[in-house]
Amino acid sequence: MADQPATPRIRIRLKAYDHKVIDQSAKQIIDTALRTGAQIAGPVPLPTRRSTFTVVKSPHVYKKGGEAFEMRVHKRLIDIIGATPKTIDSLQNLSLPAGCDAEIRM
Repeated sequence: MADQPATPRIRIRLKAYDHKVIDQSAKQIIDTALRTGAQIAGPVPLPTRRSTFTVVKSPHVYKKGGEAFEMRVHKRLIDIIGATPKTIDSLQNLSLPAGCDAEIRM
């Protein structure tokens, strides 16, 4: 394996609260990368982080009664293998939907 030349690999991590938005963003990234001639590995669904918060309904009368709220952070991982300069340019000019955070690593 040490004999092979290092091909440029781009790793993209997507985070969003809404699973529809993150899937739409992943599809947009994949279409862009395939159009420029790169190979794709993914999208790999990473574990969803769940946070629950319990809030007391009434501070005086119903002290033990509470409402529970949940926040989920969905994550996806996309690897782009053999990226060309055209691929990198088109990915940087790509506008993702609001509410989706993309972290790009070379």
